[in-house]
Formats: sequence, C-alpha cells, structure tokens
Amino acid sequence: MGKRDELIAKYADVLRSKCGMEPDMDLLTKVTIGCGPAIYNDDASTVAASQEDELETVKNNFLIKKLSLADGPELMDAINAVIETYGRSERNKYRAVVYYMLTKHFGKESVYG
Repeated sequence: MGKRDELIAKYADVLRSKCGMEPDMDLLTKVTIGCGPAIYNDDASTVAASQEDELETVKNNFLIKKLSLADGPELMDAINAVIETYGRSERNKYRAVVYYMLTKHFGKESVYG
C-alpha cells in the first residue's frame, strides 16, 4: 500500500470516527488526489480553522475556484458548519477531509466525475 492509499484510509477513518459519516471512497480518493502534494506536507495537509486567513483561502481556492461556487456568506457558513462537524477542538483537521465534506455539502461531486 502506497503512502497516498494510507492517507486515504486515515481520512476515511477520521470521517467515520470524528465526523460520524460513512465516506464515499471513490469521491474521497478523487478529492485527496485533487489536493496534490499538499497531503504529504505536515503544514499544508491540515486546515488551521482558528485562522481567518486560512478559512478565506479554503473559500477562495477551493469553493470558488475548484467547485465554481459564487461568493457569498453561505460559503463561510458552510466552512464553519464543516469545522463544527469535524470538531473545533480537533487540532489536526485534514484538508482532504474538509474538502470532501464541503464537496458533499454543496452536492458538487460531479466536479470530480
């Protein structure tokens, strides 16, 4: 099993144990691949949910650019809802898991079709 497969398995476990959802493994794999080399970097692989500029980056680079969503207050509301589901006290919020939940939240699975 390669490093990426190990990470995908870890992300699936996080979705089950911390977020209370059964992951769509095909979609999770595609979202993880879409994160590129960031998943292998300790800093880049996580989302610093307490930093406003980090959340803006998620909004601009993922929701607006990748998922082609129109900017509006509902984007930040969705990010905050995902962070709540993940658990604000959870120190390491994996980027691939956050992106996966946002993709599901907005029903944008077709982006990864």
